[in-house]
Amino acid sequence: MKDLLDACWRAAAYCLHPRVILWSLLPLAVAAAMVLALGWWYWEPAVAAVRATLEQWALVASFLGWLDSIGMASLRALLAPLLLVVLAVPVVVMVSLLLVAWLMTPALVRLVAQRRFPALERKHGAGWWAGAFRSLALTLLALLLLALSVPLWLVPPMVMVLPPLLWGWLTYQVMSFDVLAAHASRDERVQLLREQRWPLLAIGVCAGYLGAAPALLWAAGALTLVFAPLLLVVSVWLYTLVFAFSALWFAHFALAALQRQRAQPPAAAPDVELVPDAALRLPAEPAADARPGLPKLPAP
Repeated sequence: MKDLLDACWRAAAYCLHPRVILWSLLPLAVAAAMVLALGWWYWEPAVAAVRATLEQWALVASFLGWLDSIGMASLRALLAPLLLVVLAVPVVVMVSLLLVAWLMTPALVRLVAQRRFPALERKHGAGWWAGAFRSLALTLLALLLLALSVPLWLVPPMVMVLPPLLWGWLTYQVMSFDVLAAHASRDERVQLLREQRWPLLAIGVCAGYLGAAPALLWAAGALTLVFAPLLLVVSVWLYTLVFAFSALWFAHFALAALQRQRAQPPAAAPDVELVPDAALRLPAEPAADARPGLPKLPAP
């Protein structure tokens, strides 16, 4: 627990570093350009597609008819855009995590290593492409699990539990691998992730709940649809800061654990009882003349 808290306050302090603030703008610029481009060209077609899909479902059509009957026809026009925004926000979160993992995490790990662990040897246990492929595969898996868990969101506690837990699990899987890729060998990484599994998962879950905080920006009702492009950009920046803090937290904790692991003396070999040579010596074979059953030949 002490190591977790120590790494946490160090990560918070590093977030105020000018380089960290500057680096947080790079994923923001990429994600903002992507969000604005998709919103500019595909917002209306996407809303129309969601509306058409909803109208094909009998249950949703009866619900919309009920809204019209009670004088809330205005909500009918807001349902499709609101649902599209709800579906887009988790995708933005996942993309932000990938951008942080690919663009920011190596730079943040180098910053932590240079300032706090300058003597820690870099063994390059995993390459950049291995980490990128692993991050992409885990992100797709998390998106699939998130989509499968959507029906459970109708249960009131689950909507506050399942998405942060899934984001936390993804953050744990991605960040713990990336922060150790340059400094730990494969065997060291496997051992450390096995021994520190629960503290690293706790950091990931905390990061998942922190990542859910920017979702409060979407609690403004219908105004969220008016300012949806701007709110998406602001959300991406907040998500980027949260994930940058998470990467720093993982880096401080994991590199400190790696340093302690290397400082431990190697396990002593088990004591082996030495057997004297005399005990291992085979008995001498009898002479050929003394072997039974062989007649002695007469001398010539």
